[in-house]
Amino acid sequence: MATPETRRRPNILVTGSPGTGKSTLGQQVAEKLGFVFIEVSKEVRENNLQGDFDEQYNCHVLDEDKLLDHISDRLDSDEGGIVVDYHGCDLFPERWFDVVVVLRCPTEKLYDRLQSRGYSEFKIKENVECEIFGTLLEEARESYSEDIVHELQSETTEQMEENLERICELAGEFKNEHTMEQ
Repeated sequence: MATPETRRRPNILVTGSPGTGKSTLGQQVAEKLGFVFIEVSKEVRENNLQGDFDEQYNCHVLDEDKLLDHISDRLDSDEGGIVVDYHGCDLFPERWFDVVVVLRCPTEKLYDRLQSRGYSEFKIKENVECEIFGTLLEEARESYSEDIVHELQSETTEQMEENLERICELAGEFKNEHTMEQ
């Protein structure tokens, strides 16, 4: 079972409300660093990792145990170099991630993005409220060591480019720190 001390490259979690740019940024980070990208929603769909259908949210419920079993070998590897994109973070074991990025977005912009995706008013309201209260940032800070949690704004193209560079810097810092320790 890998730990930050034994991992060759960092595992990175990109989290935040739906519509903050997690998938786009996660994929860019993985491409730039030569890492593997795991888009949880895609993994769930392609590998039948969902549970019952939730009528209120108009989507399937994630079967967390199935998901964790499905991705554990990759994230417990000493190789590392995995970027995971998911809108939550408290279901993942703390040992899996060396960098946790929480993307934030102004609620007006988030509302427009979710509306353009065809989200119901109920789902938009739920997600905008989570953003207002910083629910996912708080969840990340409660689930992981605060020194690996990074809050990044994700409203503009420029911010997305800066976020890509910042995450790559964090990955480089991890590698430098852990190369010196070994």
